[in-house]
Amino acid sequence: MKLFITGIGTDVGKTIASSIITESLQADYWKPIQAGDLDNSDSHKIQRYISNDKTVIHPNSYKLNTPASPHLAAEIDNIAIDLAKIIVPETENHLVIEGAGGLFVPLNNHDTIIDLIQPDYKVIVVSRHYLGSINHTLLTIEALQNREIKVAGIIFSGEENKATESIILSKTGIKFIGRIEQEPYFDQNVIKDYADQFRENLLSL
Repeated sequence: MKLFITGIGTDVGKTIASSIITESLQADYWKPIQAGDLDNSDSHKIQRYISNDKTVIHPNSYKLNTPASPHLAAEIDNIAIDLAKIIVPETENHLVIEGAGGLFVPLNNHDTIIDLIQPDYKVIVVSRHYLGSINHTLLTIEALQNREIKVAGIIFSGEENKATESIILSKTGIKFIGRIEQEPYFDQNVIKDYADQFRENLLSL
């Protein structure tokens, strides 16, 4: 199973969600494009958060120095992101693939994050509660569906908002995988606890 983790925007909790999913399935992890924070990248964070010994963290296809939209970060590094050079790692294991920002973050003059999603990927949307997040969540899901990309499930991040969650779930009919609370901190024990909670729903995707 290949799971593509996307968010409704930046800083909504994709990496924490990816850590939980990776730990839950003892899956491999791959972030195709990392822009900025190369010494403390999302791959580094996943490595710190997981505690199983089965996960393989695959190298980024592109490591960009500037914490900016990939198309700009690549331009600053004097390179161009080429989708043909973003090769999915070969593995017998489940694979968790983490996007960057939202679906329409540009990679170059033509392609955006949504163009990384392959037909055999199962997409999980991470939604974080803030004013406007219902709109952003529904737009994200509609954009995927307009490309005939099935959304396998949704994870809510942050403090619970029942009204927000219920309207999103009722309007979309998408499977609810779980909620990541506004924890004071995340470490291996917290991630493992969520991994145990989410496992049954993840395995049923």
